[in-house]
Amino acid sequence: MDFAAIQRSSFPELFFAVSLLLSAFVITTTNASIHIYNKEPFGEVGNAFLLSGGSEGIVASPTADNSAHSSIRNGISYIRFENITFWRSKAAAHKHSDMEHSTGLVQVIIFESADRNNIGGSAYGGQRAICCTPDLAKLEGCKQGEVIRRPSATDINWPIVEDIQFSGNSLSTNIAYKVVPITKTGMYNLFFVACDPQLKGLIMSGKTMWKNPDGYLPGRMAPLMKFYVFMSLAYFFLSVIWFSQYMRFWKDILQLQHCITAVIALGLFEMILWYFEYVNLNDTGMRPIVVTTWVVTVGAVRKTVSRLLILSVSMGYGVVRPTLGGLTSKVLLLGTTYFLASELLDITEYVGTINDISGRARLFLVLPDAFLDAFLILWIFTSLSKTLEQLQAKRSSVKLDIYRKFSNALAVTVVASVTWIGYEVYFKATDPFNERWQSAWIITAFWDILAFALLCVICYLWAPSQNSQRYAYSEEVGEEPDDEEAQCLTRGKGEGDVSLVKQEKKVGANGNFEKEEDAEEDKRE
Repeated sequence: MDFAAIQRSSFPELFFAVSLLLSAFVITTTNASIHIYNKEPFGEVGNAFLLSGGSEGIVASPTADNSAHSSIRNGISYIRFENITFWRSKAAAHKHSDMEHSTGLVQVIIFESADRNNIGGSAYGGQRAICCTPDLAKLEGCKQGEVIRRPSATDINWPIVEDIQFSGNSLSTNIAYKVVPITKTGMYNLFFVACDPQLKGLIMSGKTMWKNPDGYLPGRMAPLMKFYVFMSLAYFFLSVIWFSQYMRFWKDILQLQHCITAVIALGLFEMILWYFEYVNLNDTGMRPIVVTTWVVTVGAVRKTVSRLLILSVSMGYGVVRPTLGGLTSKVLLLGTTYFLASELLDITEYVGTINDISGRARLFLVLPDAFLDAFLILWIFTSLSKTLEQLQAKRSSVKLDIYRKFSNALAVTVVASVTWIGYEVYFKATDPFNERWQSAWIITAFWDILAFALLCVICYLWAPSQNSQRYAYSEEVGEEPDDEEAQCLTRGKGEGDVSLVKQEKKVGANGNFEKEEDAEEDKRE
């Protein structure tokens, strides 16, 4: 990292570069809005030693009473410091003890992203610095060796700069307890800065608690708790409708409909788990690793089964062909690979740290997931095209109509996904300081809504009925299965499969019966 280049940039660029630097090299344990620091080293940025304490969206307190800090849902917002301790080297303590006036100064800076230009300054258009230099002291009246701070246009008390000093030759100093009330909604940033060159090698431990009016859930994540309530209700109503039909026509259920049932159950289970996980996160500020891993695993299973269901439907499984034949092992291999990639990505994103993961590390984990999704889409549409061709050749108007509706829904889903990815990239690229954090939850919510909508379409098109079994293979009569599928059907797994092949061959010799079966199917539908 070229710190000289950072110094020559404007402060927004400096702030962004610092955030990237610290996220890449400083591993800070973050649980919800409780930030825990365990002997974190200060990094050298420009003419300062700096440590990022976190960045969170906080909603302003609706009340001015900031006395009752013990209650979680007391409607009060604040940043609280607990047992923040700084350690300096013995050499630094010895040098400061020999100086008459200098005792070693560390400053805590809290500012809203909109006020980021009020920190730091530049003398004669030169390098922009965080700490006051002799030239800046003459120009701006700042105190040399301290952070440059200008009052906000909306509140002269912000940004907040608090001083913590080492006493004598002491190796440590601390903030035992301090509460900073938040009276304005915004994206707040916390930095610990030391301008004294003698404090090189400074480290810090402790904890800060960032509280919103309703709990410890980060501001950008808080709306998701209510969202998962609505999604749980949506899956519940879908499951009630589906299971009523499922139990009503139990004897005529297809394997495909068993798969749809599993996806609905997994989706309902996942949404409920996410809700309770967010409730716990909001109340305690902690994210239990075991519980969160379990929730993430259920989600990865649901996403994997959903994609395999769409692929199987596109291949005609349960409607045009009774099995996937020799493709079964390939589909299972792809499903296993996708599950592992999705599980690794989600665990990295949700378990442990929330927003301190390095951009490069996340990109490395996103790429396999994105590649597998692209491969799945290609395979799905290729299989869907072949299935449509088969149905057109057999002149199966009813099934052809269903598959055309399914392909249209799938095409709309893909177009919506690509469009939303473009919007997501634009959203993040044009908001480097997360100032639009209040609407960021929509990025996550969209994918759950899209998956639910496509599942509803599949449930509508392949709803259980009394004619499901006869309907599934009525068009297969008179058709010779391909070599791969025939081998699978006649391999001796069950007498039912063998008899099905024999029955198809016998009936296929009678063209009249085949036409009558087609006519009957059209009447039934």
